[in-house]
Amino acid sequence: VRAGSSGTCSVCRRARWELGIAIGFLVPPILVPNIQDRDKLAYHISIMFYIIGGVATLLFILVIIVFKEKPKHPPSRAQSLSYALASPDASYLNSIVRLFKNLNFVLLVITYGLNAGAFYALSTLLNRMVILHYPGEEVNAGRIGLTIVIAGMLGAVISGIWLDKTKTYKETTLVVYIMTLVGMVVYTLTLNLGHLWVVFITAGTMGFFMTGYLPLGFEFAVELTYPESEGMSSGLLNVSAQVFGIIFTISQGQIIDNFGAMPGNIFLCVFLTLGVVLTAFIKADLRRQKANKETPDNKLQEEEEEEESHTSKAPSALSEEHF
Repeated sequence: VRAGSSGTCSVCRRARWELGIAIGFLVPPILVPNIQDRDKLAYHISIMFYIIGGVATLLFILVIIVFKEKPKHPPSRAQSLSYALASPDASYLNSIVRLFKNLNFVLLVITYGLNAGAFYALSTLLNRMVILHYPGEEVNAGRIGLTIVIAGMLGAVISGIWLDKTKTYKETTLVVYIMTLVGMVVYTLTLNLGHLWVVFITAGTMGFFMTGYLPLGFEFAVELTYPESEGMSSGLLNVSAQVFGIIFTISQGQIIDNFGAMPGNIFLCVFLTLGVVLTAFIKADLRRQKANKETPDNKLQEEEEEEESHTSKAPSALSEEHF
């Protein structure tokens, strides 16, 4: 079954990536216990790597066997028009140049990188921050990470349904970004209260918006850059996320080592605030939605196809009735 270009379908596709992150939070603390014996620790780590390698190899084989370059029929009018507008002489470099001339997309690349980079830094250093305030709670640190991602998957699906009904990409993205900042501030203020159940609640609330924003960013990018390749815009967003993720992880790690977890989280809050401000300046130039709008010609073609379909089904219905 081919998925269309609806926000719910696209967000659900992105949510599968988040499911992998959730498993990554849950499984490693179970496979690799916190023990002092280095030989036993190395053994448990090697087992985990063998499992990861086996799963990755299986997925690689499935991709080669099952995946096709593109569907037989375009899933939407916008995609069909995108195929028609695609130039066989178009180069990768020219496409990148066109994308970076799109100011709205450039702003989105920066804001997406700030949000995703903050998430990467937070998830990478989560175990260290939790153990700093709750010694011996390595397994619960993984569960907190799992809670963040699962809540984000739920937030992403709800946002996708909302996008399908309202088409308010810019407004939804901005509201989710603001709530991400609010959730990060609340999480920062409650991490050191001494109650682990409070951390679960505040981290889950933050994850509902922070992780839920990531698929929204991809969808908004496709809208802003149509008819450019979705893979191109998504790839640039991922590059931005990785760059900011490396910078934030190293910087926050140094801050935590020297000043503590709260200053490290405040560091992320500052950049999330910058992301909110820049998101407010992005214009809602929804090019794919404009291409998807029905025209009289499209509507007439649909009516003709529907009439042909009814005509072709009529003899079959008569045969079944006679039988």
